[in-house]
Amino acid sequence: MIQMTPLSANSAHVKGFTLVEMAMVLAIVTLLLTGLVPTISGQIEQRRSAETKKQLDEIQQALIGFAIIKGRLPCPATTSSNGLENPSTGGTCTNFNDGYVPGATLGLNSLNELGLVLDAWDNPIRYVVTSWSSSTYTTADGMATAGLSSLNPTLLVCSTATGITGTGCASGEALTANPGVPVVIFSTGKNGATGGTGTDESENLNGDRFFVSHTPTATGSPNGEFDDLMVWISNQVLLNRMVSAGKLP
Repeated sequence: MIQMTPLSANSAHVKGFTLVEMAMVLAIVTLLLTGLVPTISGQIEQRRSAETKKQLDEIQQALIGFAIIKGRLPCPATTSSNGLENPSTGGTCTNFNDGYVPGATLGLNSLNELGLVLDAWDNPIRYVVTSWSSSTYTTADGMATAGLSSLNPTLLVCSTATGITGTGCASGEALTANPGVPVVIFSTGKNGATGGTGTDESENLNGDRFFVSHTPTATGSPNGEFDDLMVWISNQVLLNRMVSAGKLP
């Protein structure tokens, strides 16, 4: 008869972990993962921010290309225009100061079911065009007819919403010189789904001709959380490109 030799305490210890050891391993793994999560999350947000900045630059160039070809800037799209400028022939826009990038008109990618261009957070990218002199910038050959020396776009970008009046930014806070710029393009950032509740972010969505751009700030900042990403086209750059292409005298 073969006799079975019972396992010794040492041999049992070699073949498996005790409950105490398992608990220690799990605690260590948890600590490691807890430390990694903020790092990974931060890297994801940096990547999304970089992707969105690249999108804004591409939209900027697409708008200049459109102006060179058509002799005007496109109107903004609306949530019901299927990504087309509204109206589709330009002229007096339905929403100069609170529209969206006309992705379908410009032939851009990353469109949602409404034809709107989405940023890396899946929020529609905003597009604003000056309504100076009614519709000069959005009417075919309107800029050429008005004459280079007469063109005075009115969109202003400030570094803070504090101190903005009907005539301009607070003293020393203007990022664009008077009279202003013809185009502003911006993403509402990570918190775009809620639109942001800070004073500076609210300024970008109130439908007037003033906009705010600065580095991100947290919720506890004086003007609240801010993570909008913004670019604009200066009047000088737009006109220079159009003159070089023979669209302006």
